[in-house]
Amino acid sequence: MGGTGMKAALVGADGALLHETRRPTPREAGPEAVVAAVLDFAAELRDIGVEKYGEPAVAAGVAVPGIVDDAEGVAVFSANLGWRDVPFRRLLGERLACPVAVGHDLRTGGLAEGRLGAARDVDRFLFIALGTGIAAAIGIEGRIEPGAHGGSGEIGHVVVRPDGPPCGCGQRGCLERLASASAVGEAWATACGDPGVTAADCAEAVEAGDPLAEAVWQDAVDALAGGLITGITLLDPRRIVVGGGLAEAGDTLFVPLTRAVRARITFQTFPQIVPAELGDAAACLGAGQLAWDLLATEVTA
Repeated sequence: MGGTGMKAALVGADGALLHETRRPTPREAGPEAVVAAVLDFAAELRDIGVEKYGEPAVAAGVAVPGIVDDAEGVAVFSANLGWRDVPFRRLLGERLACPVAVGHDLRTGGLAEGRLGAARDVDRFLFIALGTGIAAAIGIEGRIEPGAHGGSGEIGHVVVRPDGPPCGCGQRGCLERLASASAVGEAWATACGDPGVTAADCAEAVEAGDPLAEAVWQDAVDALAGGLITGITLLDPRRIVVGGGLAEAGDTLFVPLTRAVRARITFQTFPQIVPAELGDAAACLGAGQLAWDLLATEVTA
């Protein structure tokens, strides 16, 4: 679920996407209305499963934004959706009458890319999403490392330019203030004088050979390369999987990014840098993986 829309899916044991549906998030109605909408949406999906397959889903997984306590199944805080300490595991478990797993949306998407997508054949990877902000998931042997307090992967708040623009986190020069889709759109709007342009417009101008756009784009690429070098140095991944809206630029992003990262490599081993494969279905597929993992754990126990 996100600030503007919610996606839901029925996922098979083999990871296949059996049914997918979407609806808007009623964010304007407040956090309680959003939680109620999530519960109703999940119940409707359960009913679709009964209608199509003759039985309800045996478990459920939910991927939510913000700070998440995976172990307790609680959505601790989301600035975008306005909720605090929502016990989704309990609420959904009562509504659906099945086991429920709760995970962070970005890490859940990374789990899907690691098992079903662009990193399915590697044991160590970094999944990074370039959207309104920037965040990452650390993949290790088929699982995602959440960190000691559920806060791993916040690469968007790695400082790459100490004298850079202020960030909402309180620092200056954070990666996401320089290389996210929103940051690129903002920089291009300033450069070209049109407040209505976006990062996609900047990418199109780069492809058309606009030197002003090329300068804006390269500045963002250089910042992103600096952030990735930090990740490479700390984590030594075999592969970096790049997703999110900015990755839709394709070679316009990946060619200069690969070149910029390679130029910064000294003692580190240069990893593959590849586009994500699952698109906006990643979080749904990852939530399905969480649900199946939950069943496997219960059976083993």
